[in-house]
Formats: sequence, structure tokens, C-alpha cells
Amino acid sequence: MGKKISIKNLPTGYQSLITNGRHAIVGDEPTASAGTDLGFSPEDLILSSIAMCKVATVRYIARKNKWEIGEVDGEFELNVKRGEAGKLSTHVTAKIKIEGDLNAEQKRELLKQADACYVHRMIEGEWSIENAVELTEEAEKVLV
Repeated sequence: MGKKISIKNLPTGYQSLITNGRHAIVGDEPTASAGTDLGFSPEDLILSSIAMCKVATVRYIARKNKWEIGEVDGEFELNVKRGEAGKLSTHVTAKIKIEGDLNAEQKRELLKQADACYVHRMIEGEWSIENAVELTEEAEKVLV
């Protein structure tokens, strides 16, 4: 079964309560887009997925190889440009700092594996996004 997310729009700004049934976060739009900026924007959520996956992959590979590491921190940036016919082009930069007693080859391997994380590969892969349809009460009960 695939992943499911439920979202409930709140009356203030563009705030939304986003849940997977176990955890919840607040999404919103920045004030420049008439939101209240009290939660992550849609772009923040996409970039957060990439960042979290890359950092978690570094930790996973280090543990798998029994390499002692400390903090794994990163800075990620997403830039979107509008091209011909309104087509969007997205560029993400990823900088990851890995603390620990690692040699240069081990660090290179961890960064290489970070770039092969599941979310990175998923985004670069083939997507099929269906057009939105109305959520009926019957379908809503299935989501709960």
C-alpha cells in the first residue's frame, strides 16, 4: 500500500493541518503569497524531504559500515525558474557536513550515497500525478 496524507485547510491564511495518521505538521504560504507564514510552504516541504532523506542515508550507510560519526548537518537550497511556456526548472543545492573520524574516501562515499537516497531517486524518476477529483464522504471514511 502506498503512502497517504490527509490535509485539512484551516480558516486563517492558507494554513493546513497535514497528517499521515500518526504525525501532523502545519503548512502555510508566506505572507508575500497572502498566507500567514506560520508553517512550512509547499516548497519547504519538498526541500525538507530531500534534505531529510540525504542526511538519514548518510547516517544509515555510516552505521552499516560501522563508521563512527557525530553530527550530520546540512544546508539545502531550492531555486525555481520559469522557462518557455511557463515550464518550471528546479535546481537544488545540497551541502552536508559530517563530523567524525572519517578519511576523505569515506566522506566521499557517504556523500555519493546521500545523492542516491530514495527521495532523490524518486524525484528524478518517472511521475504520474492524477488530476484532482472531489473527495466524497465515502472516500473520506477510507482515509481515516
